[in-house]
Amino acid sequence: MKHRSTVFLIVLLATLASLPGVNSSVQAAGEPLDFNQWGLLAIQDGGRRKPIDTFARETLLRLTGRALYKTDAQTWSPNDFLLSALLETHDWKKEPMILVGYKPLVEELGLDATRKRFSFEELATVQKISTLAQQGSALRKAGKEEDRSMKEAESVVGRMQLFSAVNGGAALAIVPPPVGEKGDRWHVPTESSASYSAESYKIVTDHLSALAQAYVAHDNFEFNRRSGQLRESLRQLNPAVYPSDRMLKMEYFLSHLKPFDWAAWLYAIGFVGLLVASSPSGGKSARLLGLGCALAGVAFQAGGIALRCIIAGRPPVTNMYESVIWVSFGTMAFGLAFFLRYRALTYLLAALPVSLASLFLLRLLPVAMPAAIDPLVPVLRDNFWLTTHVLTITLSYAAFALAMGFGHIVLFRFIRNPASTVSQATLHFWLYRVLQLGVLLLAMGTILGGVWANYSWGRFWGWDPKETWALIALLCYIFVLHGRIVGWWNQFGLAVASVLGFLAVLMTWYGVNFVLGKGLHSYGFGLGGEMYVATFIALDLTYVTTACVRYRQSMRSRERESLGTRDAVGATEQAAI
Repeated sequence: MKHRSTVFLIVLLATLASLPGVNSSVQAAGEPLDFNQWGLLAIQDGGRRKPIDTFARETLLRLTGRALYKTDAQTWSPNDFLLSALLETHDWKKEPMILVGYKPLVEELGLDATRKRFSFEELATVQKISTLAQQGSALRKAGKEEDRSMKEAESVVGRMQLFSAVNGGAALAIVPPPVGEKGDRWHVPTESSASYSAESYKIVTDHLSALAQAYVAHDNFEFNRRSGQLRESLRQLNPAVYPSDRMLKMEYFLSHLKPFDWAAWLYAIGFVGLLVASSPSGGKSARLLGLGCALAGVAFQAGGIALRCIIAGRPPVTNMYESVIWVSFGTMAFGLAFFLRYRALTYLLAALPVSLASLFLLRLLPVAMPAAIDPLVPVLRDNFWLTTHVLTITLSYAAFALAMGFGHIVLFRFIRNPASTVSQATLHFWLYRVLQLGVLLLAMGTILGGVWANYSWGRFWGWDPKETWALIALLCYIFVLHGRIVGWWNQFGLAVASVLGFLAVLMTWYGVNFVLGKGLHSYGFGLGGEMYVATFIALDLTYVTTACVRYRQSMRSRERESLGTRDAVGATEQAAI
C-alpha cells in the first residue's frame, strides 16, 4: 500500500510517454471530442460537489474572463482546456490567459497597459503582485480599508494559484473519501489511503489512465466509455457521499441549457412586439407575439431559478448574480400581475426592458458576478430567515425597478406631449400602485432583517452600511408617497421621484457591496461594473433633466396662454362696459 501514492502518476506518465505528440496541443482529428460523459464526473471544489463540467467552465471563466479560449491552433472549450492542462499536452504557462482586468494595476505592475491578459510565466516574475496582495490581506484583517489595486492584486494571485492547482493536478479532487475516514475532503488520484480497497482503487487508476490515452489519441468512443466507467468505479469507493447521477445530470443540463440567456432573447422579442402593438399601426398579431414571448421568457427564467434552488438546496439570493436573476424575474412577475389586474400594456413595456437589461448586465460582467453556486457562509445557513428576509427585500427591489421603468415611460410621454400626459390620471394611478407595493415589501423586509440580525448577531439594529442604506431607501420612497398625498408635487413629480428614488435602491443593492465593500454583509461583496453603473446613472440624470426642462417649458407656455386668454377676456369686458 505504500507505493499507491505513485501508482496513478507512474501509469499515466508511462502511457503518455508512448503516445506521439504528447507535448503539443491536442489537434482535432475529425469531429471534436464529446465531453458529455466526462463532464458528469463529480469533483469537490470550494466545499461543494459538482459535475467536473461545471468546474471546468468556472475555472476557465475565472482565469480568462471568457467562456472559451483561443490559441493560434484552435479554440479550447472548458473541458478540453482542463484535460490538456492536467495532462500537460500544451504549454499553458506561456499562454497569455490570466486576466488582470484593472488597468491601474496593470500600469502599477509595469506590464503592457494595452493588454488585459498575461501568461503565468509573465506574472510569476512580478513580485509586486504578491506584495500588494499581502498588504491588502493585512489591512483587511486589521479592519482597515484596502485600496482597489490591492483587492485586484488578491484576485490575480487567486487566479495564479488556481492555474497552478489545475496545471499541477492538485485541483482534480475527484476521489471521494474512503468509508470511515474522518472529514469530507475528497482526494486527487495521486493521493492514497489505506482505507481504499487495493483492487477497487486499481480499477480507478486503470480507467483514468485509459481515459487519458483516449483523450490524447482523440478516440471519442473509448473516451466516453472510459469516462462512464471511471464515474461508476469512483462511486463504488463511497456510494454514500458520491452525488447521484440525477443531481449531476440536472446541474449539467442547467449549465448547457442557459435558461437565462433564452429568457433575455425572449424578453427582447417580446418588448419589440409589444412596442409595435402599442403604436397606432400595431395589430393583434404583434400583441400576441409580445405576450407569448414575455410568458415564455418568464417560464424559462422560473425554470432556471427552480433548478438552481434544487441543486443548491436554498433560495437563489445569496450572491449578486442570483439576486440580479431574482430581481429581474420579480420585475416581470409584478409586471404580468399588474397587467392582468389593470389590462395595461404599459406595465409590460416597463418590465421587459428592465429585466432584459439586468440579464444583459450579467453577460457583460461574468467575472464580477459569477454564476457559481457556492456554499453558504454561516450567517446565511437558515433557510427560514433567508427566505423571508432576503426574498422580501429583493422583491421590493423588483417592484421599485418596475416603478423606475414605468417612470421612464411616463417621463417620455411628458417630453413628447406634457399637456396630454398631465390629464392621464389613470397612468399616474398605476405608477402609484407599484410604488405602494415596493414600500410595503421593503418595510417588511427591513423589519424581518432586524429580527434575523437579533437572532444571528444579538442586536436588532447596528447601523451596518447595508441596514443603513436599506432604511435610507425606505425613507426616500415613504417621502415620495407622502408628498403625493399632501400635494407637495403633482403627477410629474411622482414620475421623477420613481426614477430618482431607484438610485437609493441601487446604492443599497450594488453600491454597498461593490463600492463601499464594508459591513457584516460581507458575503455579498465584489468588484467590477462601476463604469456600467456610472454610465446608467449619468444617462438617467440626463433623461430626467431633459424631461424637467420640457415640462417646465410646457408649463410656462400654458401660463402665457392662460394669461393671454384672461387679458383678452378682460379687454372684451372693458369694451362692453
